[in-house]
Amino acid sequence: MSPATQQPPRARALPSGWPVRRTPRWVLLAAVVLVLVAVAVSLVHKPSQAERASDMRGFLSEVTTDIESCAGGVGESLAALRLVESGQDTASDVTDGMSVAQQGAANCSPATNEQLDDLENYQVSESLDSFGLIGAVSGLVAWAAPDAQNVQLDVAAVLSAKTAPARSHAEAQLNRDLARLNAQRAKVDGPIDRAIKSLAMHASPPTLPG
Repeated sequence: MSPATQQPPRARALPSGWPVRRTPRWVLLAAVVLVLVAVAVSLVHKPSQAERASDMRGFLSEVTTDIESCAGGVGESLAALRLVESGQDTASDVTDGMSVAQQGAANCSPATNEQLDDLENYQVSESLDSFGLIGAVSGLVAWAAPDAQNVQLDVAAVLSAKTAPARSHAEAQLNRDLARLNAQRAKVDGPIDRAIKSLAMHASPPTLPG
């Protein structure tokens, strides 16, 4: 018989010498209890109709304040254009209208308007989550930039046009951008109107000219 093949002895794993710290069981249990309590509280506390209506009033107040300076500029720009188109304008009316439209366009940028910057970062109350108002806020920002900006720049282009073809081109662009502005307003008003109706409130969405 051939001698049995001997395997080389295996090296024994040596302890590293560093103690392994284990999280105490009571800490883990406490964490689990806290999570369960938080979940239970969120499930148990359902905001009342009155609480949601109060949150909705706060929402309307905030977004109306944040958009009003931009919206006001749009209204003033379109009013200046109508004055010129009425045939009762003077050279100064045209110049003033161009200035109003250009300043209004700049004021509809979150980069230069602190109120619009606030609107971009506005957090809708959790009690209003079911109404889709987060989308309404995003739509309101888009109404301002770029849609309201484009409309006011178009107004300035119409007023500054020196020839009939240039004016016709600028007016066509203005009509397209106005249609886009109004379509965006409908996206804003829809969720807000539904929330107002659901909460039986006497209120309305922010006024957005167009």
